[in-house]
Amino acid sequence: MLKGFKDFIMRGNVIDLAVGVIIGGAFSTVINALVESVIMPAISMLVGSPNFDDFLVFGQIKVGVFLTAVVNFLLIAAALYFCIVMPINAMNARRARKLGLEEEDETEPEVALLTEIRDALISNKNVTGASSYVDPEANKG
Repeated sequence: MLKGFKDFIMRGNVIDLAVGVIIGGAFSTVINALVESVIMPAISMLVGSPNFDDFLVFGQIKVGVFLTAVVNFLLIAAALYFCIVMPINAMNARRARKLGLEEEDETEPEVALLTEIRDALISNKNVTGASSYVDPEANKG
């Protein structure tokens, strides 16, 4: 029982997931600080309010709170994409060019298999001299 648990814990994907969660938690502090301390104050300078909590309040229904959460989500996603994802992708592309690595033409496995079958049928036709394709319309009538 303990051996099975040890095998489960020591799998690469479990360790990678744990590292990803820990790094994600630590990194969320950086992104939240960027949004709360830089982007939201800039928006409040333009709009006059740092959030939309008091916008569209109908008794207990507070649409503005939801709107603030949506805007915060979009700002966090944009900050993450433009400040982290794009620079990392550019850095990886530069590194690949520097090392002379070329991207392979990624074809789906199904397309590759169908291409092989097509080529085999064509080569079989050329070897035997017979047509491997039978037209279903030819036998009608």
